[in-house]
This record gives sequence, C-alpha cells and structure tokens, in this order.
Amino acid sequence: MMSFSRILRITRNSSRWFLSHRPSYYGLLLSINSHSSTPKVFNCRETYSWTVPSFYVFKHQIHHQSSSLVEEQLDPFSLVADELSLLANRLRSMVIAEVPKLSSAAEYFFKMGVQGKRFRPTVLLLMATALNVRILETATAGSVGDSLTTELRERQQSIAEITEMIHVASLLHDDVLDDADTRRGIGSLNLVMGNKVSVLAGDFLLSRACVALASLKNTEVVSLLATVVEHLVTGETMQMTSTSEQRCSMEYYMQKTYYKTASLISNSCKAIALLAGQTTEVAMLAFEYGKNLGLAYQLIDDVLDFTGTSSSLGKGSLSDIHHGIVTAPLLFAMEEFPQLRSAIDRGFDKPENIDAALDYLGKSRGIQRTRELAAKHANLAAAAINSLPETDDEEVRKSRRALVDLTQRNLVNSTQ
Repeated sequence: MMSFSRILRITRNSSRWFLSHRPSYYGLLLSINSHSSTPKVFNCRETYSWTVPSFYVFKHQIHHQSSSLVEEQLDPFSLVADELSLLANRLRSMVIAEVPKLSSAAEYFFKMGVQGKRFRPTVLLLMATALNVRILETATAGSVGDSLTTELRERQQSIAEITEMIHVASLLHDDVLDDADTRRGIGSLNLVMGNKVSVLAGDFLLSRACVALASLKNTEVVSLLATVVEHLVTGETMQMTSTSEQRCSMEYYMQKTYYKTASLISNSCKAIALLAGQTTEVAMLAFEYGKNLGLAYQLIDDVLDFTGTSSSLGKGSLSDIHHGIVTAPLLFAMEEFPQLRSAIDRGFDKPENIDAALDYLGKSRGIQRTRELAAKHANLAAAAINSLPETDDEEVRKSRRALVDLTQRNLVNSTQ
C-alpha cells in the first residue's frame, strides 16, 4: 500500500493548491480533475495571491521533508547520458524518409551538435526510473523479471522519442508562423529550406510519432499524446487570435502557456507512469510534476527573453515583444503601471511602443515577480516528487533527487 494520500478539493468556480504536512509525506492537493487531460490551469486572482510567509514556510517544508533527496548534488543529464545517446541514434533512424530532401529536413534538429539540451527526454527517462518502484521491488529474479523490466524500459524510451518528435515538429511549425530565422543557434529550417518544406517536415515528424505511439497499443497513452497535439494547436491559435483583453490577462496567458509548453511534458510524464502500471494517484503526481516544471520553464524563458543574449538563447533576444507577444514580465509590469496598456494596445510594430514598454518594465518588478512565480511552480513540481511512495531503492531515490534538481536549475540560470 502507498504511504501517501491525495486530497482533491474542487470549488465551484476555481481550483486552489494546498499543502498539508504529514509525518512522512506531503498531501498535494491537485488543481485538476484526475480524469481530465485538458485542465483549466489556474484562476489567476487566487493562484497568484501567495503570501510571503507561506511561501518561505513552503520552501522550508520541502527542504526539510526532502533533505535526503538534496543531500547529493547530481547532474541529471549524466544519469541518463547513455540512454540519451541511444535515443538520439534511434531518432535519426526513425526520421529517414523516402524522399532525400524530406529526410534532410526532418533530421535537421536531430543531427549531432544541434539536438538541443534534450531536456524532455532527460525528464522522462528520470521519471521512468523514479516511478518504477513496483517493477524494481517485485520483479522476480532471472530471465523473466529481467525481460519484463527491459520491455517496460523500451516502451518508456519510446515515450521519450515520441515526445521529442512532437516537440521538434512544433518548433518547425512555430518558426514558420513566426517567420523566425534562427533556432538553436543556427539558421531555422524555414530560412534554410523554405516554409513549405519546413511545414511538411513537421507533419512528417508528427506522423512518425503517431506510428510509434500506435505500436505501444495502449489506448489511454495514445489518447494522452493525441490530446497534446490538440493542445499545441489550441495554444498557438489562442496566441494568434487573442483580443486586446485576452492579451493583457494573466489567466489567459497561463492557460495558453499550459497548452503550448506544459501539456507535452505533463502528459508524457503521466504516460510514463501509466506504462509502469502505477496507480491513478501516482500518475497524477507525475502529471503535476511535468505541468509545474513546464510552467516554470516557460516563465524563466519569458525572463531570459528580456535579460539573456542571443547566443545564450539560441534565438534573438526580445523575440517575443518583436513578435507582439505579451508575456508574464510585461503583464506584471502593467499591474504597477497601467499606462503600459496603451503601448501594448498600440502594438509593437513601432519602435517607440517597444521602447515605452521596456521603460515601464525596467521601472517595475515585472522580471522579479516572474522569477518568483516560476520559483513557486518549481517548488510545486518538487513537492509532487516528494509525495511519491517511499522507497529504499537507491537508483529510484537518485532519479528523484535529479528530478528535484531540475526544478531549480533553470531558476539559477535565469539570475546569472
């Protein structure tokens, strides 16, 4: 039996997060219905009204509860380095097409040196180990147990491959929509090969992901990942068609961010748990980790778009504002300086409006408040890992330490 419980409280109009301390766990109150894969992410007025004392108590509780999880500094990427190399080689073979030009386009971001950080596969491989408690503790000795463990790991590796193909496909399509000219420090595919080939390459990657997904023969997992593709389209459409009111709404922005960024990693984490035969409660903790990690990741990306350099980002800095996208730092700045709204409404196609927006942002706490919000989501992600059933297996514990570590790495990088 599991040594933890999950309490779900649904209010009439909105959902809230709560943490309740127990001797051996945190009861993590989830913000969505456990049967839904398309949650309404937040009611912002409630969700963002954290008080300073409760926030620091929360951080202290996590540190106290998980002292064994953070006692050793780990490099999360090194723990799965061998598997990442295996996945990279397999991905390159999976995207070979009958037409040479399509092959070249499809493998463009899978080539050595431009694969990116491989953040999502790393998270999923670590999650696979972190959740495989039952397999590791009850598999029988000998060939049968070894075979079961190997088969499960290969299926979970497939989720990592599928997730990466969906992610890269979304990048190819986004670059066409944004008329981008750089990605991961090199020329974007649409710049190098044109919009038509870039769109077709993205479609091809999605089709290969579908074939790999179907081979798992798990209808719940297929439904989860199919919903992710729907969310990617929904989020991009929300960004393209937003009204003036919606562009200036934090709630709308966070819902769009869930669709565009967090849905993929959260539902993929849940898929990892389902393949492992975990309970609904454990699967939802995996989902909550991915959701909050994804939201924190995007919020830090919002900050870096204003504070980073083109070389560190792999794309142009101030990219969002030049594309007319209003992100969290500006939304927070607008709360302090309502007159910023007029510059936003006039549009960022004129340099003077961009200059005005940046001036207000510089005078505000927009960057700081975005970092604080990212930290809150990062801590919620860590809390989800700390709420998993206890285990004495050192490999499982090490992977959990690495997952907690990942929640903090991006926060540190944003301040450097």
